[in-house]
Amino acid sequence: MKLVPLRLRPGEDLRQALEVWMADQSEQAGCVLSAVGSLSQAQLRLAGAAATTTIRGDLEILSLAGTLSADGAHLHIALADASGAVIGGHLASGSLVRTTAELVLALLPEWHFNRELDPATGCAELRIQRCDPG
Repeated sequence: MKLVPLRLRPGEDLRQALEVWMADQSEQAGCVLSAVGSLSQAQLRLAGAAATTTIRGDLEILSLAGTLSADGAHLHIALADASGAVIGGHLASGSLVRTTAELVLALLPEWHFNRELDPATGCAELRIQRCDPG
C-alpha cells in the first residue's frame, strides 16, 4: 500500500479532483483513508434516490470513504451544517471545497479496480482483480 496526502483548495470539485487524480496514477486501485475540510456546496444522491440533491452553506466534512479506479469512484460522505445537523449520501460532482479538503489516499498496487455493469443492480459496480506480481 502506498499512502498519498492530498490537499484541495477553495472552489475545487471534490469528486472530480479525486477522479482526475486517480486517472493520473500508474496504480489501478485506490481508496480514501481520511478526509477533513469543508464544502460550500454538496451534491448528494441520497439513499434510494435517482437524482442528486444540492445542499448549500457552510458544510464540514465529517467523513469520506470509498473506492477509486481509473474509470470512476464510489464515494460516500457525511457532512454537518452550521447547526450541526448531519446528512450523508453518495458524493456527486458539483461538491465544491469551501476552505480546504485534506485527504489521505491509499494506492493498492497489487490490485486492479474497474467498474462494470452488474445486471443484478443495473449499476456500474466494482470489479476487483489481483494483479500478477510478475
